[in-house]
Amino acid sequence: MPSMTTPSDDTSTGRFEFWREVVGQSFVPLEALPREVPDFRASLHTAQLGAVQVSVVAADPHGVAHTRRHIASDPADFVKVSLQLAGQCMLTQADRQALLQPGELAIYDTRHPYTLDFDQPYRTLVLMFPRVMLRLPERDLTRMIATTVSCSDGLGPVVHPFLCGLAGQVPQLDALGTQRLADSVVDLVGAMLSERCAVHAAHQDDGRELLAQRILTYMEQRLSDPGLGPDRIAAAHHISRRFLYKLLAERGYTVSGWLRERRLAECLRDLADPALAHMPVATVGSRWGFPDPAHFSHAFKSAYGMSPSEARGAGRTVLGA
Repeated sequence: MPSMTTPSDDTSTGRFEFWREVVGQSFVPLEALPREVPDFRASLHTAQLGAVQVSVVAADPHGVAHTRRHIASDPADFVKVSLQLAGQCMLTQADRQALLQPGELAIYDTRHPYTLDFDQPYRTLVLMFPRVMLRLPERDLTRMIATTVSCSDGLGPVVHPFLCGLAGQVPQLDALGTQRLADSVVDLVGAMLSERCAVHAAHQDDGRELLAQRILTYMEQRLSDPGLGPDRIAAAHHISRRFLYKLLAERGYTVSGWLRERRLAECLRDLADPALAHMPVATVGSRWGFPDPAHFSHAFKSAYGMSPSEARGAGRTVLGA
């Protein structure tokens, strides 16, 4: 494909209009969005490497949008990978934002709307290829969309020089490129993304575990509150009630079951404590979130096979002492 550079003998507005047409025709349908800059210049160098389109874009500040209207008119099933070479880019897709600095890359999916915002002069390498070439499970692709991937660790130091070399050889790629090389490019990028996806998933899992522990600690500290329930617990942790249930179910708990078990265990401990022998059984229950004596007695007997009074009579024997 030919290189395209904004004409030097036109006005800034004319050059941007020229660029708008270039952008709209060179990838999937896109709309170039102007920014207030004193001048505008841009260039695009593109080569076809088998099924992989390799492009190097350099331009002054502007934005790009791939909208639902574009998708409706041309539902192309590609993924795009951008490696920031200079300047910076804000990629937005699927309610996520990735700020790309030089040496960082990100992947985005042409089946869904996205925007790119360049607030300073930039240079970037863009790979575009059919989604099926990536061989990345849909779940992993979704997880990696619009996330910043650094090339400084893991497979990054291997992949980054290769991609930079590719960017420097765009004028020769049409003649030198083969589908085998295209597959190698995608496989390298896919290996790097798979590696980062595993790390990302582990971080997500760690985050869920930390959240679950915070929730259990919150519940533990409020066992004596009979009004403690799913709605309050979920609101205190800024999550939905449904997610609260799911988070605890993953660890074998229900909210009500966990609270009941812990409250009854504290009641059992108090009933077996000689220092609390003066305390009425109903007060022990109320102290741990059972304000209704009849409900407390029923729940306790269901759990331990004896009434609270019988447990007090048995003393420390109940605890296995």
